[in-house]
Amino acid sequence: MKLITSRVKGINDILPEKVGSWQTVERIAADSAAVYGFKEIRIPTFENTELFVRSVGDTTDVVQKEMFTVMGRESRFTLRPEGTAGVVRAVLENGLLNNSMPQKLYYLINCFRHEKPQAGRLWEFHQFGCEMFGSASPDADAEVISLAKSVIDRLGLRDIELHINSIGCPHCREEYYKALRGFLEPHKEELCDTCKSRFDKNPMRILDCKSDICREISSGAPIMVDYLCDNCRTHFEGLKARLDAMGIEYTIDPKIVRGLDYYTKTVFEFITTSIGAQGTVCGGGRYDGLIEIMGGKATPALGFAMGIERLLLTLKNQGAVLGEERQCDIYIGSMGDAARQRAAVITRSLREEGFWAECDVMERGVKAQMKYADKLDAAFSVIIGDNELENGTAQLKNMKTGETIELPIDDSFTTRFTDIRTADMIAE
Repeated sequence: MKLITSRVKGINDILPEKVGSWQTVERIAADSAAVYGFKEIRIPTFENTELFVRSVGDTTDVVQKEMFTVMGRESRFTLRPEGTAGVVRAVLENGLLNNSMPQKLYYLINCFRHEKPQAGRLWEFHQFGCEMFGSASPDADAEVISLAKSVIDRLGLRDIELHINSIGCPHCREEYYKALRGFLEPHKEELCDTCKSRFDKNPMRILDCKSDICREISSGAPIMVDYLCDNCRTHFEGLKARLDAMGIEYTIDPKIVRGLDYYTKTVFEFITTSIGAQGTVCGGGRYDGLIEIMGGKATPALGFAMGIERLLLTLKNQGAVLGEERQCDIYIGSMGDAARQRAAVITRSLREEGFWAECDVMERGVKAQMKYADKLDAAFSVIIGDNELENGTAQLKNMKTGETIELPIDDSFTTRFTDIRTADMIAE
């Protein structure tokens, strides 16, 4: 029989055997954020399209080529292509900037971009992100980078390099744009159509173009760090000093400009070679002007996002094992209606205490039930039949050692099993 439908290209199902790895990454990310004082925020999956056009930038690939936008009855809405814009909107709309500073927020979200599917990046992908509002100090930059590195280290990722750069502020960028346009002018007609449109408005976007021709043309372009104003240079030097003091190794990479227009001053990426050319597993930086662009009072801010698919792919390629499936604690087999009822009662009691307990709901024979218990890799099993009901006891079997212990099949079963299972886990 032919399937009625199939999965859309560019999206993935996350099946039960993979969910454990996802939960492990999400838990480590959330726990790391919590010890740094970040609190979770949950934002809508879609926003007014104008939010992303104004914040991400109309010269970016995201806005020009990649957004999923739909027309409502009266307005256009866009599935979020990233998390920062929605968080900033929520912060402004709900008055969080009136609270004590800094405000520290994190999120675990799905995002949507219509780009060519590649290693670790799909049309629907997932991100862990952190945003900090209120501090203009390089101390905040160092703390956010330190948090990102903490997540990477706790996951056990190897061979991850931190690359940093400064792309300055609007003041020093003016001089840089002049120099960059002068360098690119002789090759302007060779640029792709998208970059031709960027030439006057935002030539730095050309450095982020994925076209091989544009990459080759811009390969010897002037670098932003040579044009930093005193304030931006002092900030960048301050960040480097703090990273040095923390023992966080880094490489200054003038090619990093990030793909979104809201970035200013510090930009950074954690890069791996384990997933091919597209090796950025985390990217972020400052966006000191974004809140003002979106109608709020000028407020310094910064953050980062990690692609969860890319983290998992990197871990897989490095041979890491995450989120091993939980073991079934006990399978309670039964023979006959009365025994099935007693098994169901005991199973519920065990589940209420947090055990993974299973009993027969398929009306299988005992032999088939035990085969199923083996498939579940149950640590213990019990079989209840007429004799067990009459005697009020049953044999608890350790499925690994074969040892048996007689237990009452009354209200005390759960308490007795708790003691036995705890001792067994300690022994392991």
